[in-house]
Amino acid sequence: MAVARRLGPLTRDSLAEIPGPCGSCVRWEFDAVHRARVERDGIGAEAKADWLSSTLLDWGSCGQVVRVDGVVAGYALYAPPAYLPGLAAYATAPVSADAVALSTMRVAAEYAGRGIARMLIQGMAADLVRRGVRAVEAITTTHPADVPGDAGGCLIPADFLLAVGFNTIRAHPRTPRVRLDLRTTLTWREDVVEAAMERLLGRRQQVGALPLQAPTE
Repeated sequence: MAVARRLGPLTRDSLAEIPGPCGSCVRWEFDAVHRARVERDGIGAEAKADWLSSTLLDWGSCGQVVRVDGVVAGYALYAPPAYLPGLAAYATAPVSADAVALSTMRVAAEYAGRGIARMLIQGMAADLVRRGVRAVEAITTTHPADVPGDAGGCLIPADFLLAVGFNTIRAHPRTPRVRLDLRTTLTWREDVVEAAMERLLGRRQQVGALPLQAPTE
């Protein structure tokens, strides 16, 4: 039976369908003080949905969602760094003024190896190129198997983004910042992205870690 895969923009409605903690996590969307207040009051899902609505109205599309047979299989979230103050907490911040920040990329473990990460990356790139954005940057982790709740549990693995064309622009032993110049790299070869995912998945399975955090595929 044919599997229907569909890529579309992240909306408030699709945010509500995202599985796991991501739909209510505001680590990147708010500064530490505001985030602590939201978490204390248990209103993460509402606060994130409000942030998304405000960002969509103010800046435009800030995410991509892939559905497989109508079910959300993965998503990516990106925005100018001013909309993601939580990233400023890391040593390799700030993101460059000419770049959009890729803050989150997750793929549900059951959809591993189905090209979901590739679709998300290509969808993000196509969206940003159309809007005249010069580059995408991300603060990544070299330790994605860190204890849940630590920085490594929410950052995209550096291995993956480097393997698909990003370059390190500020080195760090744990949280390097990487960059992709959209003027020269408009698409990714499918085999390169899939090979990167397979290597990363194999490594996580060998150490018995949780499913991939960022491109959790």
